[in-house]
Amino acid sequence: MKMQRRTLVAAAALALALPLAHAADPIKIGSVLSVTGPAAFLGDPELKTLQMYVEDINAKGGVLGRQLQLVHYDDGSDAGKANAFAKRLIDDDKVDIIVGGTTTGSTMSMVPLVEKAEVPFISLAGAVVIVEPVKKWVFKTPHTDRMAAEKVFEDMKKRGLTKVALFAETSGFGQSGKKEATAMAGKYGIEFVANESYGPKDTDMSPQLTKIRNTAGVQAVFIFGFGQGPAIATKNYAQLGIKLPLYHAHGVASEEFIKLAGPAAEGVRLPAAALLIASKLADSDPQKPVTTAYTKAFMAKWKTDVSTFGGHAFDGLMMAVDAFKRAGNTDKAKVRDAIEATKGYIGTAGKVNMSATDHMGLDLSAFRMLEIKNGTWSQAQ
Repeated sequence: MKMQRRTLVAAAALALALPLAHAADPIKIGSVLSVTGPAAFLGDPELKTLQMYVEDINAKGGVLGRQLQLVHYDDGSDAGKANAFAKRLIDDDKVDIIVGGTTTGSTMSMVPLVEKAEVPFISLAGAVVIVEPVKKWVFKTPHTDRMAAEKVFEDMKKRGLTKVALFAETSGFGQSGKKEATAMAGKYGIEFVANESYGPKDTDMSPQLTKIRNTAGVQAVFIFGFGQGPAIATKNYAQLGIKLPLYHAHGVASEEFIKLAGPAAEGVRLPAAALLIASKLADSDPQKPVTTAYTKAFMAKWKTDVSTFGGHAFDGLMMAVDAFKRAGNTDKAKVRDAIEATKGYIGTAGKVNMSATDHMGLDLSAFRMLEIKNGTWSQAQ
């Protein structure tokens, strides 16, 4: 009888332990980022941000009483590798959500996989094609290339600049940007009188810029790309003695761009998130607490400057965490629905209001037009 009682007690203890063990399983955050390769200065701060905040959230008790586990891979800025790693995250690692793709190319290579597997996916890439048309399981945190073009054209129009040379990278982001800029130009009275391109691995853009310099009537130049390419183009621009106003898209919105371009970056204008001017925001600005806290934490942890790209990862992770909390569990369909229902989230990119027809949730007011003055970011006047 005693043996039977002990067996029953042991069985009861095991029955109680099993749900507890299951409840203690980590919530798996999958990520494929371009930590090396041409897009490294986007992917590196993204990974640092995810690592830092996963650690911080876990130290505070995790989410839903469970720890977060970051499962990440470096695609080396190669869309093919991103596809293979996304498959591994879904099939082998069994992640609950994916945050990142760094680039548009990597993101779009992952989209068919997450849609088929029905895994929530928050991209950190820029092109509008990621969320237009809307894809059920795909969301994104950065402003789009279309918005970047519109913000630049607004500023050009204000300054009386209508004859523009477009210089776009041959990457997915650059070509999507070129398409969106071309589509939006007429709305703002902008005419492209020159149109050139460069490769993401090019080390000298002087020939294309010389053509632009020699084109009659050009009043300003708009470079659409990301990574090191735009910094090289900016240096070549100065070396050729071109004095026209120079604009970039948001793909260079980091201190790294200023370091790479050096004095040639002086006077460059571009649209970017408020994060780059966090300390200069008005105290009444709703983004100030978020951007200053992120800046302080990132710089203290990594001893390096912030970038908007790390901010995109912060927003992606925080919206994922918020969705888990509102869903009350990690059921993928419920988490997806919760992300889509995100309203009033104040992040580093702006105020986010998602909907069934908008899987980004930002409007044009989320962009700030910045200018590089005395080697640092300032609000453009």
